[in-house]
Amino acid sequence: MPGQIAAGLRLIAAVARSAPMQSHEVLKEVLKQTSAKQIASDMGLSLSLIYKWTEAPAEDAGSGASNPLDRIDQLLKSTGDRRIAQWVCERAGGFFITNPDQKAHAYSLIPVTNKIVQEFADMLAVIASAAADSTVTQDEARQIRRRWEDLKSVTEGFVRTAEAGNFTALKNDLEQKAH
Repeated sequence: MPGQIAAGLRLIAAVARSAPMQSHEVLKEVLKQTSAKQIASDMGLSLSLIYKWTEAPAEDAGSGASNPLDRIDQLLKSTGDRRIAQWVCERAGGFFITNPDQKAHAYSLIPVTNKIVQEFADMLAVIASAAADSTVTQDEARQIRRRWEDLKSVTEGFVRTAEAGNFTALKNDLEQKAH
């Protein structure tokens, strides 16, 4: 059993460590499903500029034309204001949730797993209570949203810890106890 847990943690960490796509890669993927010509027309820009956005930036590029995703990234870094990300997420029909800070130390897997399960149970309790009368009020919807955000935050903390490899000490403890 401890060996299986350690193997599972290694798998989670390997999958989670995959590097995020670069902005030009995202735009290249988008253009596989959306017409560059349509984007250029909608935005009043040249077709060549749209295609330029899908190219990796040159190593020695000075102040070349950065793509809109890079501009948003620069704006976020410059201002440090998360409302920009929230606005973009809302425009896309979603919500922005900050990642929790990673724990600098290894901690036991069982309490963390229990915390995720408890957050899920708490969210289900709020949903069940809200749906008991077959209607969900705005206040109840806000409570459900808050519980959902709490669950996502706790789970993201677990995944980020796995990505950082902070479960190494736990893995070693489990392996020692198995012998």
